[in-house]
Amino acid sequence: MTQQHTTRASSATVEKTSKLRVLTYAGAIIAFLIGSGFATGQEILQYFTSYGFWGVFGTGLLVLALMTYVAVEFFLVGRAKNFDRPSRIFHYYCGKYLGTFFDYFSILFVFLSFTVMVAGAGAVFEEHYGLSKYAGGIGLAIVVGISVWFGLKSLVDVIGKIGPVIVVVAIALGLVGIFMNPSGIVEGNELVGQLNVKQASNNWFMAGLSYVGFCMLWLAAFLTALGKTTKSRREATAGGTLGAVAFSIACIIVALGLLANIKTVAGTEIPMLVLANNLSPVIAAGISVMILAGIYTTAVPLLWTVSSRFFADSTPGFKYLTITLAIVGTVIGLLLPFSDMVNIVYVINGYVGILLLVLMIVKTVTRFVRKTPLEG
Repeated sequence: MTQQHTTRASSATVEKTSKLRVLTYAGAIIAFLIGSGFATGQEILQYFTSYGFWGVFGTGLLVLALMTYVAVEFFLVGRAKNFDRPSRIFHYYCGKYLGTFFDYFSILFVFLSFTVMVAGAGAVFEEHYGLSKYAGGIGLAIVVGISVWFGLKSLVDVIGKIGPVIVVVAIALGLVGIFMNPSGIVEGNELVGQLNVKQASNNWFMAGLSYVGFCMLWLAAFLTALGKTTKSRREATAGGTLGAVAFSIACIIVALGLLANIKTVAGTEIPMLVLANNLSPVIAAGISVMILAGIYTTAVPLLWTVSSRFFADSTPGFKYLTITLAIVGTVIGLLLPFSDMVNIVYVINGYVGILLLVLMIVKTVTRFVRKTPLEG
């Protein structure tokens, strides 16, 4: 009886630990994707809300389906193949030459995405706090540089816990935006085309593909590396699915909140703070901190991804390169307005990411047709 009791307790502990790890992996995905673009609302405004109902639901559901596939696939392949470098994931899907192109292109894009995070922090400081954008951008770079200095394990431990909190607050703010002006959703759908809101593409479908495309270039190396730490296929699948679905639902809810208040958020750099200010300055102050936390949770893995491409975690080369990149990224990120940085960097790279998505799907289908299982 004692032995049976011990065995059951042990099994329960394993199961409990597995669930915790699933939540941690999902949280890491969410935290990675909720950067300056999402947390400020600028990304959601350009990719979802700007197309009205079609953008909110069409783009939203397209993103949900494709992001779930992408996250799970990266996790499973990373776990099964155990690549010596996470960037080998591109060679797996694209072959030698295209794989090499995506390897280096993704690093460039990830670095440019870090500059967008710097621009976002600067915009929050300037538009909400009335301070110099240089204070926000430089401050973010310093904190992120220090965080990346400690490597991937510390990174996942921190951002995996912050991510779910941020997404809950973002969803709550989106819901409040809807409930405060429920009739505004229909009105916003009719007005959005007349307000000259920046759009990511000419139509919602291409915007959705582009959105998944740039998110993929962010996630590829990061999730491949995390996939090696998963204990089972079930854990990898659950973590990837939960993270992608939760993030996509958050996008839809926030997009509806912005659509309901499109007249006040159109043309602003930080739409989410406009929604928060409609409630009270105190809430807006709290939301501004949340936005900065969201920027931080994305900026850290972005910078880590670039440095780890060239040097192993915690080596002197890794640390020196991290500091150098933080400095260069800060200079670039403070050159252009935040909304322009989102529109230029994300959109251009999103279209390149679509090619990677197509090659991934072809590889997955081929694997299925040939009944070639992934090891692990």
